Amino acid sequence: MTEFSLNIAENVVEKLGSLEYEETSLACCNEDELKKLKHSMLVIKDVLIDAEEKRSNSPELRLWLKQLNHVFYDAEDVLDELEVENLRRQVIDRGNFYTRKVLRCFSSSNPLIFRSTIGRKLKRINEGLDAIAAGNVKCRLTERAEERRPLNRERGTHSFVHSAGIIGRDEDKEKIIQLLLHPSDEENISVLPIVGIGGMGKTTLAKMAYNDERVVKHFQFKMWVYVSRDSDKKRLMEKLIISATGGVGIGEDNGSMEVEELQTLLRESIRDKKYFLVLDDLWNDNLARWEELKDLLRVGARGSMIMVTTRSNQVASMIGTAPKYVHNLQGVRYDECLSLFVKYAFKEGQDKQYPNLLRIGEEIVKKCGEVPLAVRTLAGQLFLNTDERDWNLIRDSRLWKVEQKEDDILPALRVSYEQLPSCLKRCFAYCSLFPKNYEYNDYELIQFWMAHGLLQSSDGESELEDIGSIYLKELEYGCFLQDFRDLYGSLQFGMLDVMHDLALSVAQDECFVVTANSKRIEKSVQHISIPDPDSVRQDFPMLSKELDQVRTVFIHSDKDVLASNSILETCLSRFKYLRALNLSRSQFKELPKKIGKLKHLRYLDLSWNHRIKRLPNSICKLQNLQTLFLGGCDEIEELPRGMRYMESLRFLWLATRQTSLPRDEIGCLKSLRFLWIATCENLERLFEDMENLSALRSLYIVTCPSLNSLPPSIKYLTSLQDLHISGCVALNFPNQEACEFKLKKLVLCFLEAVEELPEWLIRGSADTLKNLKLEFCPALLELPACLKTFSALQELRILGCPRLAERCDRETGDDWEKIARIPKVIVDNVDVIKQT
Repeated sequence: MTEFSLNIAENVVEKLGSLEYEETSLACCNEDELKKLKHSMLVIKDVLIDAEEKRSNSPELRLWLKQLNHVFYDAEDVLDELEVENLRRQVIDRGNFYTRKVLRCFSSSNPLIFRSTIGRKLKRINEGLDAIAAGNVKCRLTERAEERRPLNRERGTHSFVHSAGIIGRDEDKEKIIQLLLHPSDEENISVLPIVGIGGMGKTTLAKMAYNDERVVKHFQFKMWVYVSRDSDKKRLMEKLIISATGGVGIGEDNGSMEVEELQTLLRESIRDKKYFLVLDDLWNDNLARWEELKDLLRVGARGSMIMVTTRSNQVASMIGTAPKYVHNLQGVRYDECLSLFVKYAFKEGQDKQYPNLLRIGEEIVKKCGEVPLAVRTLAGQLFLNTDERDWNLIRDSRLWKVEQKEDDILPALRVSYEQLPSCLKRCFAYCSLFPKNYEYNDYELIQFWMAHGLLQSSDGESELEDIGSIYLKELEYGCFLQDFRDLYGSLQFGMLDVMHDLALSVAQDECFVVTANSKRIEKSVQHISIPDPDSVRQDFPMLSKELDQVRTVFIHSDKDVLASNSILETCLSRFKYLRALNLSRSQFKELPKKIGKLKHLRYLDLSWNHRIKRLPNSICKLQNLQTLFLGGCDEIEELPRGMRYMESLRFLWLATRQTSLPRDEIGCLKSLRFLWIATCENLERLFEDMENLSALRSLYIVTCPSLNSLPPSIKYLTSLQDLHISGCVALNFPNQEACEFKLKKLVLCFLEAVEELPEWLIRGSADTLKNLKLEFCPALLELPACLKTFSALQELRILGCPRLAERCDRETGDDWEKIARIPKVIVDNVDVIKQT
């Protein structure tokens, strides 16, 4: 896609323009070829905006852009090779004699051969760009610059997301709830379909009913299952059982269970119980298959209900108990849509200051066809933007005139996507690699974007992780991402089905989801997602034989899978330009040594592998690696030796059975920003040399029951902002020197041995600490006296600390004066401040 070409071109030009990059790269290749590459990239980049507008009406232009993408990716690969080689040399130069000897063994790179190879590649790329540039005249493209809007605009809290799409639905909600509470007398189980086009709010409405207190009390238990288009019978059975039993009914060996066994297990789980089941996004109109499923569910008690959300009228009429049980979700009235638009496009009262913008907004709302998601998305794009030209661009977009077919992407969503900056377009498109209904995590998605160089700092100083957070807020406000919620200190969120369809649509040339029905993968594909590796393990090597530029392989599964050796072998042997490899929940026993040859790799997720016991030391050759997830790999006996050489590592989530973490390994990772140490049952001591981790921002120590103390060197973590310690039942805080860090958030949970919150841990954070959470620390006796001087503290939460709760009583507590000035104090789920 053109927007990808523009973003890649911007990244390459920025890299070439960097003084540091020029100095390091000239030592490795021909200066003239680099200058020529930069000039060609600048010339072509200037016509890409024009190409973006004209591509839809020109097959010739679309082909030209496809060829351009291929050469741009070649250029990016070569520049990455230069960076990798430069980093390797720096590591060697900084090491001692032994280190230099070891690291030279890591690479067989001969400087003269490397320079010659890079020179040939650059020459070939420049020749390709010359040929493409010659096509400008043929395609009649003109130079235009991208008008960038700032991304760090004011944003509200996450609360607005939960209300998006709910406007004007009170009557619908009440009607559905009454049908749920008064089912048909004719059948044991009633089926209630909610039908409507994408973006109308079917799932939101279903959730409103699902969580209503009357419904919760009426049924013995509830189940919610997302039904993907390609769900087979067995997978659907597994999802139903997991939902019915909370995951208890299926063990690690569920993959070997036959459909009949799963059906028996499901029947026993729901037999004679009045349940409420939601089947979200049902597409299959096979009547026989539906009747088979319904027969299976009839063992529930009379009054059980099945609610189905679907875009298909045919499905709704086929499965509904009676016509009155089919709820056709209609559009929202124009006046309500306009209110929704004003709410999210303007700050309060701003619509009165800009009557011209309001008039244009009224015309935009009319084009949205009474679809609340369409209104909300475009309003979010225009928030705080008072430039009439931008409002007119949306109102007059050519995309409103595109013929709309059944199940097509809503024009308003395409219009909204087109307004995104090129960097955000690519970030959104890459979300298509995750399955529908996926629960995203902020750290996972931001690190993935970072691995592909999508996070751009306008001032050159902002932390990449902070830029990623800004990108998330932008996509959230435009409803591209939704339902943000805090989960153990990180953000979890989702994506509407219609938005996922849009992401798939715009990414289709470069991103591909491999299924059992896949026959061929186009050579242009850069990113591969495999949601069910068991179904493609034999076919994948043949399907991918023509691919030579694959940058991402994601194996996604919501259950543990035995990853095929053929898939893993293909990834490690054939895809030498991989930037991101996700093998989460894959239960292989051994990671091949050749993992160390993926020198471009920046993101590696091996989490939740319960079989692997060792990682090859060759993994430490990955000096470009930024992210390594080992969380949940609870059988790893020892971390690989040589981790100190992984100098680019920014996020490390580890698990190990070791009793201690050695010096001169993790403590040498000066680029590390996030360190999560979790599920280390035997760990008694952390590494002592923390003083070098000057960039560390977040430290999580979770479920390390044998850990008895923190190393004194923790005081040197001067950049630390977030400290989370949980499930370390033997941990205590012996007195030591005060820490130099300035925390913003401190969480202490399930620390049974801790009797006091030590002043040395928090004294340096008096003017920065905003959130303090103390949960299930039963021995905790009192708060430190210094807490009353903490001017920035906004929220204190205390739960499961009975002695401390007494001391924090507003009327009689000895510690109340220490916390009286904090705006929000929650003790055992009661807001002490509001209570009065």
